[in-house]
Amino acid sequence: MVPAGRDVVVVAASAGGVEPLRVLLSELPSDLPAAVLVVLHVPPQGSSVLASILDRAGPLKAAPAEDGETLRPGRVYVARPDFHLLLNEGQVRLSRGPRHNGHRPAADPLFMSAALDAGARTAAVVLSGTLDDGAKGCEAVDRRGGAVAVQDPEECAFPGMPAAAMRAVAAARALPVREIARWIMEQSRIPVSAEDQVCDSEMEREVEQFLREAPSLGSPKES
Repeated sequence: MVPAGRDVVVVAASAGGVEPLRVLLSELPSDLPAAVLVVLHVPPQGSSVLASILDRAGPLKAAPAEDGETLRPGRVYVARPDFHLLLNEGQVRLSRGPRHNGHRPAADPLFMSAALDAGARTAAVVLSGTLDDGAKGCEAVDRRGGAVAVQDPEECAFPGMPAAAMRAVAAARALPVREIARWIMEQSRIPVSAEDQVCDSEMEREVEQFLREAPSLGSPKES
Protein backbone atom coordinates (compact mmCIF):
# COMPACT_ATOMS: atom_id res chain seq x y z
CA MET A 1 0.00 0.00 0.00
CA VAL A 2 1.32 3.45 -0.94
CA PRO A 3 1.74 5.63 2.18
CA ALA A 4 -0.72 8.52 2.48
CA GLY A 5 0.32 12.11 2.01
CA ARG A 6 -0.31 14.86 4.54
CA ASP A 7 -4.09 14.76 4.44
CA VAL A 8 -4.84 16.83 7.56
CA VAL A 9 -4.24 20.57 7.12
CA VAL A 10 -4.68 22.80 10.18
CA VAL A 11 -4.74 26.56 9.65
CA ALA A 12 -4.78 29.38 12.21
CA ALA A 13 -5.16 33.13 11.90
CA SER A 14 -6.07 36.12 14.02
CA ALA A 15 -5.91 39.88 13.38
CA GLY A 16 -5.59 40.58 9.66
CA GLY A 17 -6.25 36.93 8.88
CA VAL A 18 -9.57 36.89 7.03
CA GLU A 19 -8.20 38.03 3.69
CA PRO A 20 -5.22 35.61 3.75
CA LEU A 21 -7.65 32.80 4.59
CA ARG A 22 -9.86 33.79 1.68
CA VAL A 23 -6.89 33.94 -0.71
CA LEU A 24 -5.57 30.60 0.53
CA LEU A 25 -8.91 28.85 -0.04
CA SER A 26 -9.26 30.48 -3.47
CA GLU A 27 -6.03 28.79 -4.56
CA LEU A 28 -6.78 25.24 -3.39
CA PRO A 29 -8.23 22.80 -5.96
CA SER A 30 -11.53 20.95 -5.71
CA ASP A 31 -9.70 17.61 -5.73
CA LEU A 32 -7.43 18.41 -2.78
CA PRO A 33 -6.78 15.01 -1.13
CA ALA A 34 -6.81 16.53 2.35
CA ALA A 35 -9.22 17.95 4.90
CA VAL A 36 -8.68 21.54 6.07
CA LEU A 37 -9.49 22.67 9.63
CA VAL A 38 -9.51 26.43 10.27
CA VAL A 39 -9.31 28.46 13.47
CA LEU A 40 -9.72 32.24 13.45
CA HIS A 41 -9.74 34.18 16.70
CA VAL A 42 -13.28 35.55 16.99
CA PRO A 43 -15.24 36.97 19.95
CA PRO A 44 -17.56 34.53 21.79
CA GLN A 45 -20.65 36.42 20.66
CA GLY A 46 -19.54 36.35 17.03
CA SER A 47 -21.32 34.54 14.21
CA SER A 48 -20.15 31.86 11.81
CA VAL A 49 -19.93 34.18 8.81
CA LEU A 50 -16.32 33.12 8.23
CA ALA A 51 -17.50 29.76 6.91
CA SER A 52 -19.70 31.51 4.34
CA ILE A 53 -16.83 33.75 3.26
CA LEU A 54 -14.52 30.77 2.82
CA ASP A 55 -17.20 28.71 1.10
CA ARG A 56 -17.49 31.41 -1.56
CA ALA A 57 -13.72 31.84 -1.86
CA GLY A 58 -12.97 28.72 -3.86
CA PRO A 59 -14.17 25.28 -4.94
CA LEU A 60 -13.80 23.55 -1.55
CA LYS A 61 -16.95 23.21 0.55
CA ALA A 62 -16.52 25.19 3.80
CA ALA A 63 -18.94 24.99 6.73
CA PRO A 64 -19.01 25.50 10.49
CA ALA A 65 -17.60 22.40 12.17
CA GLU A 66 -20.08 19.91 13.63
CA ASP A 67 -19.15 17.82 16.64
CA GLY A 68 -18.57 14.20 15.67
CA GLU A 69 -18.11 14.72 11.93
CA THR A 70 -15.71 12.33 10.24
CA LEU A 71 -12.99 14.15 8.31
CA ARG A 72 -13.40 14.04 4.56
CA PRO A 73 -10.86 15.20 1.96
CA GLY A 74 -11.77 18.31 0.02
CA ARG A 75 -13.77 19.80 2.91
CA VAL A 76 -13.06 22.84 5.10
CA TYR A 77 -14.12 22.67 8.76
CA VAL A 78 -14.35 26.11 10.36
CA ALA A 79 -14.16 26.62 14.14
CA ARG A 80 -17.34 28.02 15.71
CA PRO A 81 -17.28 31.08 17.98
CA ASP A 82 -16.65 30.14 21.64
CA PHE A 83 -15.73 26.52 20.79
CA HIS A 84 -12.28 25.04 20.43
CA LEU A 85 -11.90 22.87 17.32
CA LEU A 86 -10.12 19.54 17.86
CA LEU A 87 -9.35 16.33 15.99
CA ASN A 88 -9.78 12.98 17.74
CA GLU A 89 -9.81 9.52 16.15
CA GLY A 90 -10.38 11.03 12.73
CA GLN A 91 -13.39 13.02 13.91
CA VAL A 92 -14.02 16.71 14.42
CA ARG A 93 -14.66 17.55 18.06
CA LEU A 94 -15.88 20.82 19.54
CA SER A 95 -14.96 21.90 23.07
CA ARG A 96 -15.93 24.54 25.57
CA GLY A 97 -12.69 23.83 27.41
CA PRO A 98 -10.63 26.61 28.98
CA ARG A 99 -9.52 29.57 26.93
CA HIS A 100 -6.04 29.11 25.55
CA ASN A 101 -3.78 32.12 25.00
CA GLY A 102 -6.88 34.15 25.88
CA HIS A 103 -8.92 32.67 23.02
CA ARG A 104 -11.64 30.11 22.35
CA PRO A 105 -11.26 28.92 19.64
CA ALA A 106 -7.46 28.88 19.74
CA ALA A 107 -4.81 27.45 17.44
CA ASP A 108 -2.75 25.38 19.87
CA PRO A 109 -5.52 22.95 20.93
CA LEU A 110 -6.31 22.19 17.28
CA PHE A 111 -2.68 21.83 16.25
CA MET A 112 -1.77 19.64 19.24
CA SER A 113 -4.80 17.39 18.77
CA ALA A 114 -3.96 16.98 15.08
CA ALA A 115 -0.35 16.17 15.93
CA LEU A 116 -1.55 13.44 18.30
CA ASP A 117 -4.21 12.07 15.97
CA ALA A 118 -2.59 12.32 12.55
CA GLY A 119 1.11 12.56 13.36
CA ALA A 120 3.27 12.97 10.26
CA ARG A 121 0.13 13.33 8.11
CA THR A 122 -0.38 16.83 9.53
CA ALA A 123 0.48 20.07 7.73
CA ALA A 124 0.18 23.20 9.89
CA VAL A 125 -0.21 26.76 8.58
CA VAL A 126 -0.07 30.01 10.59
CA LEU A 127 -1.32 33.23 9.00
CA SER A 128 -1.46 36.87 10.13
CA GLY A 129 -2.10 37.48 13.83
CA THR A 130 -0.69 38.97 17.01
CA LEU A 131 1.15 37.28 19.89
CA ASP A 132 2.09 33.58 19.76
CA ASP A 133 -0.94 31.29 19.57
CA GLY A 134 -0.04 28.38 17.32
CA ALA A 135 3.68 28.30 18.15
CA LYS A 136 3.36 25.50 20.70
CA GLY A 137 1.09 23.56 18.38
CA CYS A 138 3.48 23.99 15.45
CA GLU A 139 6.30 22.64 17.59
CA ALA A 140 4.14 19.60 18.39
CA VAL A 141 3.33 19.03 14.71
CA ASP A 142 7.00 19.28 13.78
CA ARG A 143 8.08 16.98 16.63
CA ARG A 144 5.69 14.26 15.44
CA GLY A 145 6.86 14.39 11.83
CA GLY A 146 4.41 16.90 10.34
CA ALA A 147 5.25 19.98 8.27
CA VAL A 148 4.85 23.67 9.11
CA ALA A 149 4.49 26.77 6.94
CA VAL A 150 3.73 30.37 7.86
CA GLN A 151 2.66 33.44 5.98
CA ASP A 152 5.72 35.52 5.16
CA PRO A 153 5.87 38.05 8.01
CA GLU A 154 6.65 40.80 5.50
CA GLU A 155 3.29 40.09 3.83
CA CYS A 156 1.30 39.98 7.09
CA ALA A 157 -0.79 42.82 8.48
CA PHE A 158 0.20 41.46 11.90
CA PRO A 159 3.31 39.23 11.86
CA GLY A 160 3.35 38.15 15.51
CA MET A 161 1.86 34.66 15.15
CA PRO A 162 3.92 33.63 12.09
CA ALA A 163 7.11 35.00 13.67
CA ALA A 164 6.45 33.06 16.90
CA ALA A 165 5.85 29.85 14.93
CA MET A 166 9.13 30.36 13.08
CA ARG A 167 10.97 30.75 16.38
CA ALA A 168 9.39 27.52 17.62
CA VAL A 169 10.09 25.49 14.45
CA ALA A 170 13.38 26.14 12.71
CA ALA A 171 12.25 24.16 9.65
CA ALA A 172 9.05 26.18 9.14
CA ARG A 173 8.66 27.58 5.63
CA ALA A 174 7.83 31.29 5.34
CA LEU A 175 5.86 31.85 2.14
CA PRO A 176 3.39 34.27 0.55
CA VAL A 177 -0.16 32.99 0.95
CA ARG A 178 -0.57 31.92 -2.67
CA GLU A 179 2.61 29.86 -2.39
CA ILE A 180 1.32 28.29 0.83
CA ALA A 181 -1.57 26.91 -1.22
CA ARG A 182 0.90 25.25 -3.58
CA TRP A 183 2.87 24.00 -0.56
CA ILE A 184 -0.31 22.39 0.85
CA MET A 185 -0.94 20.63 -2.46
CA GLU A 186 2.65 19.37 -2.51
CA GLN A 187 2.43 18.15 1.08
CA SER A 188 -0.84 16.34 0.40
CA ARG A 189 0.88 14.26 -2.26
CA ILE A 190 4.18 13.50 -0.50
CA PRO A 191 3.99 9.99 1.02
CA VAL A 192 4.75 10.08 4.74
CA SER A 193 5.67 7.30 7.10
CA ALA A 194 3.04 6.06 9.53
CA GLU A 195 5.60 4.87 12.08
CA ASP A 196 4.47 4.53 15.67
CA GLN A 197 4.88 7.80 17.54
CA VAL A 198 6.68 8.18 20.83
CA CYS A 199 4.22 8.64 23.68
CA ASP A 200 3.75 12.27 24.69
CA SER A 201 1.80 11.95 27.93
CA GLU A 202 1.92 15.66 28.78
CA MET A 203 0.38 16.71 25.47
CA GLU A 204 -2.12 13.86 25.67
CA ARG A 205 -3.26 15.11 29.08
CA GLU A 206 -3.57 18.66 27.77
CA VAL A 207 -5.68 17.63 24.79
CA GLU A 208 -7.79 15.32 26.96
CA GLN A 209 -8.62 18.31 29.16
CA PHE A 210 -10.23 19.96 26.14
CA LEU A 211 -11.97 16.76 25.03
CA ARG A 212 -13.59 16.40 28.46
CA GLU A 213 -15.47 19.62 27.69
CA ALA A 214 -16.70 18.41 24.28
CA PRO A 215 -20.49 18.17 23.82
CA SER A 216 -21.98 14.70 23.66
CA LEU A 217 -22.02 13.29 20.15
CA GLY A 218 -25.43 13.82 18.63
CA SER A 219 -26.28 16.74 20.91
CA PRO A 220 -27.82 19.86 19.36
CA LYS A 221 -25.26 21.95 17.49
CA GLU A 222 -24.80 25.62 18.40
CA SER A 223 -24.33 28.35 15.83
